[in-house]
Amino acid sequence: MDVSDLLTETYDRLPDLVRAAVDGLDPEQLRWAPGPGANSIGWLVWHLTRIQDHHVADLLDTEQVWVSGDWAGRFGLTADPDDTGYNHSPEQVAGVRPESAKALIDYYGAVASRTGSFLAGLRPADLDRVVDEAWDPPVTLGVRLVSVAEDDLQHVGQAAYVRGLIATE
Repeated sequence: MDVSDLLTETYDRLPDLVRAAVDGLDPEQLRWAPGPGANSIGWLVWHLTRIQDHHVADLLDTEQVWVSGDWAGRFGLTADPDDTGYNHSPEQVAGVRPESAKALIDYYGAVASRTGSFLAGLRPADLDRVVDEAWDPPVTLGVRLVSVAEDDLQHVGQAAYVRGLIATE
């Protein structure tokens, strides 16, 4: 298996996990948090999608999906390309208000499609390219892609857990 296939296999698992975490939930359930300061399913899935969108757009030196349509309006937000949810306060978390599970699924689908196209063209040597010199050691493309996948998988697992809490309420 080459590196492109390995990364594609990893990222291709996410759409089904996202759908399983949100499908069938109403807007109130998507915004429900299990306790003070905790993240809702809607915020978790929005955030993981924003991280992938933000980072992959940067790697491609292109506009984020988030700002290319009315995605922000479907979440009760503005199309700020810098707002990925990182360091959100509880008030900001509560301000992410997806209109529906479909909004989350559709936004993730649009981002995943672009990511998949990017991954399909990767060669092993591409992964050694430095993409962020602000860190010591500098971050390579391979490290960045693994980091995004890890963040997305962690957050979709958290969303699935919170969904389980809703089902038992």
